[in-house]
Amino acid sequence: MFTPRAHNPGLAALLTLAASAFAAGTTLLAKAIGTGALGPALHPLQISQGRFIFAFLAIGMAALIMRPGFSRPDLKLHTARSALGWGGVTCMFAAASFIPLSDATAISFLNPVFGMMLAIPLLGEKVGPVRWSAAIIALVGAAILTRPGGGTIAFGAMLALGSALLLGTELIFIKRLSGREGPFQILLVNNAIGVVIASLAMIPVWIAPTLAQWAALIGIGVLMALAQTCFVNAMARADASFVAPFFYAALVFAALYDALIFDVRPDATSVLGASIILAGAGLLAWREARLKTPVVTQRPL
Repeated sequence: MFTPRAHNPGLAALLTLAASAFAAGTTLLAKAIGTGALGPALHPLQISQGRFIFAFLAIGMAALIMRPGFSRPDLKLHTARSALGWGGVTCMFAAASFIPLSDATAISFLNPVFGMMLAIPLLGEKVGPVRWSAAIIALVGAAILTRPGGGTIAFGAMLALGSALLLGTELIFIKRLSGREGPFQILLVNNAIGVVIASLAMIPVWIAPTLAQWAALIGIGVLMALAQTCFVNAMARADASFVAPFFYAALVFAALYDALIFDVRPDATSVLGASIILAGAGLLAWREARLKTPVVTQRPL
């Protein structure tokens, strides 16, 4: 969980690709747990709790070994950020039970779009016509993926949209925290508070997981910790505008996992909607690079 200072774009790209593979893997495991593939289906609230518990244990063990320096955390900002992150993660895990992983992942790329839009009233940022155009393009792609009138698929897509909105709002708080505290501290405090919120929320729906489900829950936490570690270190080795596009590979990994494990392949609507979302998100990333302004991109769930 170190944050190296040496500028190394090649390694940053590889770390981001690894982060995208790990992040897509968490959604795959959540789908397996939530659809009954590994035993009686667990509620998304219980899956979310497992994600926070085991991610916190993994990051906490790293902290004990590395003993990084910590400053006094802003608990109000951390609590708000963690609540939004928990809500976004839970909605994403629920969405994965209803729609293809590629659709859920594509819709998640709206995070920075929502973050940009919310930065106007919350951070006082000004947004020009190019960035508004990028947002509109991405939202058109999301509208296609919701498949209006599609019943279960439309419901799952709305859950994914809710996840993107919550995680996009979380980006506002990440921006505020990133200038005050170190990345390791932010991750550790976030997951610690997330454990408390997730544990309280899942009490009414908890059932005993099977051994396979316990293994998958541990896998979700470990993969998430690895994804966050890779992403944080990638951001430390290259500019955010360079790193962000490589995380779009999560869409490829999600489609590959879904095809190999669940024999689900993207249809023409999925490909069209995802392509439009990627075009909008890519335009937004390009514009941010041209403006040379710091931007917090989508982080792994």
